[in-house]
Amino acid sequence: MRRRGLMSRGPRSTATRLLPAMLIVATACAAPASAQVGGQPPAARPTTPATRTTPQPPAAAMIVASQAPEPTFDEGTGLRIAAAMLSYSAIEVRGGWPTLPASAAKLAPGASGPDVALLRQRLAMTDDLAPEQAAGQSYDSALTAAVRRFQARHGLEQTGSIGPKTYAALNIPVTRRLRQLAASLDRLAAMDFAFGHRYVVVNLPAATAEAVVGDKVVRRYVVQVGKPDRPSPTLTTHITTVNLNPTWTVPLGILKKDVIPKMRKDPGYAPRMHMKVLDGAGNEVDPHTVDWNSDRAPNFTIRQDSGTWNALGSVRIDMPNPHSVYMHDTNHKEFFSADYRFQSSGCTRVDDPRGLAAWLLEDMPGWGRKEIDAGIARGQKIDIRLAHKVPVAWIYFTGWTTRDGLIHFRDDVYGHDEHPVRPLVADLRPPVATAARAGGFVLQSADVRPVPAAQVSYLDSQ
Repeated sequence: MRRRGLMSRGPRSTATRLLPAMLIVATACAAPASAQVGGQPPAARPTTPATRTTPQPPAAAMIVASQAPEPTFDEGTGLRIAAAMLSYSAIEVRGGWPTLPASAAKLAPGASGPDVALLRQRLAMTDDLAPEQAAGQSYDSALTAAVRRFQARHGLEQTGSIGPKTYAALNIPVTRRLRQLAASLDRLAAMDFAFGHRYVVVNLPAATAEAVVGDKVVRRYVVQVGKPDRPSPTLTTHITTVNLNPTWTVPLGILKKDVIPKMRKDPGYAPRMHMKVLDGAGNEVDPHTVDWNSDRAPNFTIRQDSGTWNALGSVRIDMPNPHSVYMHDTNHKEFFSADYRFQSSGCTRVDDPRGLAAWLLEDMPGWGRKEIDAGIARGQKIDIRLAHKVPVAWIYFTGWTTRDGLIHFRDDVYGHDEHPVRPLVADLRPPVATAARAGGFVLQSADVRPVPAAQVSYLDSQ
């Protein structure tokens, strides 16, 4: 495996010490290519009510998963986030971007008026609209494309029209966006990851997974991740095994929180869900003979058989980690079409797990997509150990920049930005502060100690 870049495997403190130098270099890189800074403060909002022509029907929404080849996480991610922070700092110094009034919340192609003029100014400041097109009061094709670009950067449905979610994202102040970038950079500095030629990245706030080869995304997947009260953990490890037709041993947290309450109401729930109740010796127990109101109820193990009813579906992608989480199929396919995909108990559910399994097994003779499908059709549990382990990282980036210069943001679903493990401070160290003031300011961690991994409860684990 090639060891490359800032986040190559080694002592975490080394990666953290290198971060200030990376921020200094970013000062020179923070050009309007990362964000259209603009030379003038935002114009005051016109007070004249907007006039509209009959809006054109919105274009069909694009797919949720982007087809762009740039990965969310690579060796240059930290440097690019730092550059984006400096660019957004310049916008903040100039007063931030204008706030759109409530009357702009339903703008669509074909509209015109002062609200449209303000929208054009807003999108030009973040380089979604070319600076020479910032003036005007018409919701034309250029503005429609700019809105789609903004929606793509924020993981929104790309309609080209202003709906409630797009309106809310447009009005998030630049100070909050800076906070997201700073918090993401701080979490990156604490990571210990060795990039391989092939690796997998799951960005939890974006609810997407990427299979990367040679610094390009070759497959991108829509995923479901942990609920806010059962969050998926961040981790770095290796994918070692693909399991076909897996069984599922219900973890203790889910057993207590979900299964036992159902068993108290109906002991027939277990056999109906193709679950077996096992005692400490592994012997099957009739669920009707168990007092599910007893404190001893959690001492039983419940295992779900392989099959279409199984919570893990037909494929599990295994990776050793202290949180006992993994990637897998699901029998809840309906959630993949939603833009809110925080529905699991900690694991990552993949919309095309067979495709991901086939990619992972590319260098395994006899395990192409047809063979995987045939193995699943036989219904027997099969464990396929990878010939070469594939690095995988589950990251929590609410703000990041890709190699094409686009700055992306996602909602802080788990609240990690507001409650960071380590405090973020401005201009903490004099050498960094002196260099950074030339381009704005820098946020960095006040603590360079490694962050210990915390156990996550209520996980889809075995």
